[in-house]
Amino acid sequence: MNKQLLFVKRPKGEADASTWSLVTNPVPEIEEGQILVKQHYVSLDPAMRGWMNEGKSYIAPMEIGSVMRAGSVGQVVASKNPKFEVGQFVAGTGGVQQYAVTDGNGFYQVDPQLAPLPMYIGTLGMPGMTAYFGITEVAKLKEGETVLVSGAAGAVGSIVGQIAKIKGCQVIGIAGGPKKCKYVVEQLGFDACIDYKNENVATRFKEECPKGVDIYFDNVGGEILDIALTRLRRHARIVICGAISQYNNKTNIKGPSNYLSLLVNRASMTGMVVFDYADRYKEGAQILGGWLAQGKLKSREDVYEGIEKFPETFNRLFTGDKMGKLVLKVIDN
Repeated sequence: MNKQLLFVKRPKGEADASTWSLVTNPVPEIEEGQILVKQHYVSLDPAMRGWMNEGKSYIAPMEIGSVMRAGSVGQVVASKNPKFEVGQFVAGTGGVQQYAVTDGNGFYQVDPQLAPLPMYIGTLGMPGMTAYFGITEVAKLKEGETVLVSGAAGAVGSIVGQIAKIKGCQVIGIAGGPKKCKYVVEQLGFDACIDYKNENVATRFKEECPKGVDIYFDNVGGEILDIALTRLRRHARIVICGAISQYNNKTNIKGPSNYLSLLVNRASMTGMVVFDYADRYKEGAQILGGWLAQGKLKSREDVYEGIEKFPETFNRLFTGDKMGKLVLKVIDN
């Protein structure tokens, strides 16, 4: 039998248990060209909240009654597709369910001997690719620059900051609470971290970035983005990766009022969607994997268990009650 989490109601504000319905159905038979994947872990990402909304976006909105969309990693247990063999481990977008039937499009083989499975939906998966291509390609990172990263203890921000340090930059993070800030500085090697929950962010910006910043990698939007706009250097680049502070708004998203700083400083603000780099994921994974093997890059996965616990685990993304990449184990022991 296959436990599946169906998306049944578009939330207004925070998603809650009524947003989804957990059902149990027989595991379907596969047809020619398909594979059956026994899923071990699914990825929980802030972007999933945006996928639940109606309206135009970079990806089609989820349909009511469909399996909740999510990245996943698991093992092929049946195959009628010559590209995949039974026993292989694969990552893709299998959704929040214990078994996924797919034609294999978008799935690729991974090796659990080289890295733990959760890492393939974290540092070696979509978050890692977002960080790598976001900071190197979109931000056009250069050695010696000053880089500011919000959501610095999260799946993407933690990797962005570490890449910037590897590339010889000064890196200041922004995170919520002393525990996260300590982790960002002492474990990840950032030069400093601003605690937005307990410190005056504008004041601390001035202290840590007296000459301004060359790159602001934004994962949160809202007030922090607006403050960051006041600290730009000439030709600075802002990467808009996400806006987690705004996803659960019941009113309109709050845009930046200090945007004229882009004009004054000849700066730029660019949106980044990782799917644009899908044909280069292998390249990114090889580089990140090399840094992991050399001990230059640290990866942290915060793993919870039980498909039944998806709603409460998902909301940890927005309460901040997690560290690193949030992952849910869905396979029954």
